[in-house]
Amino acid sequence: QVHLIESGGGLVQAGGSLRLSCAASGRSFGTYSVGWFRQAPGKEREFVASVNSRTGDTYYADSVKGRFAISSDNARATIYLQMNSLKPEDTAVYYCAATTYSVSYSRHDYVYWGQGTQVTVAS
Repeated sequence: QVHLIESGGGLVQAGGSLRLSCAASGRSFGTYSVGWFRQAPGKEREFVASVNSRTGDTYYADSVKGRFAISSDNARATIYLQMNSLKPEDTAVYYCAATTYSVSYSRHDYVYWGQGTQVTVAS
């Protein structure tokens, strides 16, 4: 069993930045690929970014390309999501999740989930 705990959410002005963290415990972090998803009120949970913890390859949703950056620190069993140039439409609960797939954009392929952290971008 893998336990994931997100932190770093909060309130920020449009154009500002936040850095989210996801700490993993339990099974070795290096055996999973990890992703970030978000869910806004009235919308489905959507893919944001992912990183293959073995290769370091990263993937992004079109809506965040050029603004967000995902990274992993296997020694600390932690992944990060650096969010820059934030927009009001980025407001959502952000979730960290792990999968046994090398690459996946689907929430159905992720079996371990954190509790979520709220990100609110004010205009």
